[in-house]
Amino acid sequence: MAVAADVPASSAAAAATTTAPVENLIVGYKTSASEASSNTAAADDATAKGKKAGKKAKFDRRLGTGAALVSLGSATAPADAAKVMAQFRADPDVAYVEVDARAYAMATPNDTEYTKQWDLFEPTAGMNVPAAWDKTTGSGVTVAVIDTGYVAHSDLAANVVAGYDFISNASYARDGGGRDGNPADEGDWNATDNECGLGSKAGGSSWHGTHVAGTIAAATNNGKGIAGIAYGAKIQPVRVLGKCGGTTSDIADAITWASGGTVSGIPANATPAKVINMSLGGSGACSATYQNAINGAVSRGTTVVVAAGNSNSDAAGFTPASCNNVINVAASNRTGDRSFYSNYGASIDVAAPGGETRRGTDTPGTVTTPENGILSTLNAGTTTPGAENYKPYQGTSMAAPHVAGLAALAKAAKPSLTPAQIEAAIKNNTRPLAGVCTGGCGTGLADAAATINAVTTTTPTGLENGADYTIGDNTTVESPITVTGKTGNAPATLKVAVNIAHTYIGDLKVDLIAPDGTAYNLHNRTGAGTDNINQTYTVNASAEVANGTWKLRVNDNAGGDTGKIDYWSLTF
Repeated sequence: MAVAADVPASSAAAAATTTAPVENLIVGYKTSASEASSNTAAADDATAKGKKAGKKAKFDRRLGTGAALVSLGSATAPADAAKVMAQFRADPDVAYVEVDARAYAMATPNDTEYTKQWDLFEPTAGMNVPAAWDKTTGSGVTVAVIDTGYVAHSDLAANVVAGYDFISNASYARDGGGRDGNPADEGDWNATDNECGLGSKAGGSSWHGTHVAGTIAAATNNGKGIAGIAYGAKIQPVRVLGKCGGTTSDIADAITWASGGTVSGIPANATPAKVINMSLGGSGACSATYQNAINGAVSRGTTVVVAAGNSNSDAAGFTPASCNNVINVAASNRTGDRSFYSNYGASIDVAAPGGETRRGTDTPGTVTTPENGILSTLNAGTTTPGAENYKPYQGTSMAAPHVAGLAALAKAAKPSLTPAQIEAAIKNNTRPLAGVCTGGCGTGLADAAATINAVTTTTPTGLENGADYTIGDNTTVESPITVTGKTGNAPATLKVAVNIAHTYIGDLKVDLIAPDGTAYNLHNRTGAGTDNINQTYTVNASAEVANGTWKLRVNDNAGGDTGKIDYWSLTF
């Protein structure tokens, strides 16, 4: 069944549209009006206003809220109902008038395997995705999957746009040449042990990139397979991983190209991605090559999402998980605990479902609970492509595309959002993990509905400042936010999202300054030569009056490196 992208079959309850007939109106009177308490007065008023509009209108009953239900007698054309509503709106005693709209039970996608996708909808550890689909499906956003490429799959084909193969070594690419415009996954199998270095094992092809892509944007409501998180979005396969993985140089060029940057000798990307997913990595701190490529992508308006890694270790020791300007994603399981394999630590931004198809004490590779994995699009070929299929995987590689899909939903819902704003929205609208996360899982479990509700709700004036404030050597600069309309004190969990572009954050001291001048330290000359601060802090500001001018104060304590306050926000 084909469904328009902006009116999904899974839409939640919706108000009557302009073409739907209207039977009743709900009228709220101001408390000073006699109609607010007298049914007789409300009945007389309804009759009189209907007569003025040339239509029948009759008081029906009083709602528990105190509003009056006014019947139009029968199903009435919207244009005729609007005439009656105009009479009520013209009355200064009327606070509001609205259509008594119908609501409908939420539908579920008709994809045959959807019921197995606990990661999207289960209340304990799912990401609350269906409740976001009434507002956005990711339409208009391209997500680059920088991975093993794409093996043809009918549940993805409609959402795939042209990508590129960035593997420069023909032997590792297995396609008879170097870089080219065909990102087809040729397989990443190893025929023998030690083929990729001492200790490497023989194994079949993973079709990893296709699995990741399905989680993000598998076709939905097509009567087959699975549902993608951002099923209105497009997938751009960018191949960097082949036999024995991929190189930093190839991956860095892929990041640049995918985000619309220029790579020598490569044709321009006709459909630059606004979201990049990198479910890949290796050991070691973030390299300058990775960081520069990521910074370039973010500066072009692309949100970069990365997997934390699967070594049950601090993610600070892995790259690109340890890079700045990324959303670093840990994996959680079906019971809401950190998955046994997932990396953790202070560099983690959020957690998302990564599944757990086996316990950490089991024989490596043994699948004991496939139903607890992340089901997605795959291929049955052992080495080269075979028949398409679906299979559950586990890993932070599976968690990252959940967040990439959510980033696409957010970007589609509000195209003006910057990468920093998307990251802040996701991090500020998580919910606590149902289980435990030893070592740190960021702000919690990503929640699609809460994030999309936040970005589609008008931000109160003064809760964010996106103006650039230059940070010079050995200087202090302040960026203000003026808060009005609040009652009482600020919360004990005041969220402060900070995006500072600077080439040596070890020079910086960053404080939140309350309206009364009290300073709350956020960052104090740590991080050495790391580039950029892109983090959401939680501050106990319950002793401070909420209203007034808050400031982000940045003090540079050395020479040789400069930058700017790019964006910051307060969430009360």
